[in-house]
Amino acid sequence: MDEVVIAGAGPVGLRLAAELRLAGVAVTVLEPRPAPDRRSRALTIHPRTIELLASRGLHEQFLAEGVRIPSGHFGMLDNRLDFRLLDTDFQYTLAIPQARTEELFEQHARAAGAAVLRGHRVTNVIDNGDSVTVEAEGPDGAYALEAGYVVGCDGTRSTVRRSAGIDFPGTAHTMLGWLADVVLDAPPAGSVTSVATERGGLMIVPLPGGLHRVVGQTPDDLRTDWPGEPTLDEVRAKVTAITGTDHGMHSPAWLSRFGNASRQAERYRAGRVLLAGDAAHQHMPAGGVGLNVGVQDAMNLGWKLAAVASGAEPDDLLDSYHDERHPVGVDLLESTQAQNALFAAFSPDGQQLRALLSKLVAEQPDFSRALAERLSGLAVRYPPADPAAHPLTGVRAPNLRFGDGTCLFERLRPGRHVRLDFTDRRDELAETRADWATVRAALIRPDGHVAWATDQQSS
Repeated sequence: MDEVVIAGAGPVGLRLAAELRLAGVAVTVLEPRPAPDRRSRALTIHPRTIELLASRGLHEQFLAEGVRIPSGHFGMLDNRLDFRLLDTDFQYTLAIPQARTEELFEQHARAAGAAVLRGHRVTNVIDNGDSVTVEAEGPDGAYALEAGYVVGCDGTRSTVRRSAGIDFPGTAHTMLGWLADVVLDAPPAGSVTSVATERGGLMIVPLPGGLHRVVGQTPDDLRTDWPGEPTLDEVRAKVTAITGTDHGMHSPAWLSRFGNASRQAERYRAGRVLLAGDAAHQHMPAGGVGLNVGVQDAMNLGWKLAAVASGAEPDDLLDSYHDERHPVGVDLLESTQAQNALFAAFSPDGQQLRALLSKLVAEQPDFSRALAERLSGLAVRYPPADPAAHPLTGVRAPNLRFGDGTCLFERLRPGRHVRLDFTDRRDELAETRADWATVRAALIRPDGHVAWATDQQSS
């Protein structure tokens, strides 16, 4: 019997599988697709996700291949958020196709010993109380697996979520967006171009390999029907209507549409069944945060599920996964739905709202930084159970540098808690940080958040 079965070999399921294997937990990943999808709905890797990859020694390949963009956007406002102001080693997003992210994650998961079975679809999940039965179909027909736990990383139409009877309330789509991965003979200058007028909103981002991603909405996209996937001629016409040119668009690698439906699972845990990624939250891909929030779900759940599955911690530790990540999902929907309103602000009043908010981004550094920290994932703090806990408890720890030449992310690579004693020369900080100046000792969780800290001298 496997200790954990994961439904879905997207970025979230694969990252979770690798985390479980890091702790020696037996894991099988079931994925309906016989081969990885070469189309890439997600494109952006945000600073906090890069930090998490660095804390496992996985970031170098992503840095080598991704296009670095030192800013982010909120609702495609004219003035972008300056990520160079962020307190991180990685003051940029990476533009890298989801297909490549999945490929790198799968390589790592398999190398760590995870069994990734393609062409295998979960059809039902039964929680037996002391185990879970996963019913599936594979190339040789139907079969069943017994496991200690199952995690649904199987998308917005999650079979795992439905089998567990977990509600997925929210709102249906009222607006469509479209995207095209194309060749542009006359691309706009710069790393990212965004335009928003009463005629529509448009963003153009360069991709590795010579393609550009063109994504946008126009007033006639404010609709609840689904007219099928867009054609190249349709996208050309929409782009030309917004900007006056189609930038020499041709040779599409992918054309697609997406909606702004927003839903969240009422529970991220039901007994031995857990949810992560799009199975737990659905939203408009505003700001490119979806993949990142899902990977961060996996990093939060991974060490906890490993500890419980191996018997090192009691089962109720898994309750903290919902307690910590569900509020992050609430914030995610709040942010993306607010951006939906800005995307759809084609009226004269809406354009004035956009102009005002864009001016505030440029003129109010604290406002701009707060939005950037939220978008990048650096602002997430898990509320401590004890109201009297140290102010750093629950915050994400930066990549602290120590007197012995090491850094925190290097020490986190084994996937275990890291204890810091700042009275020890080895842990002495090699840099001055006001927020850590009085800390005498701390315990850092495997996902990089502070579990405990004290200003008192250790005995």
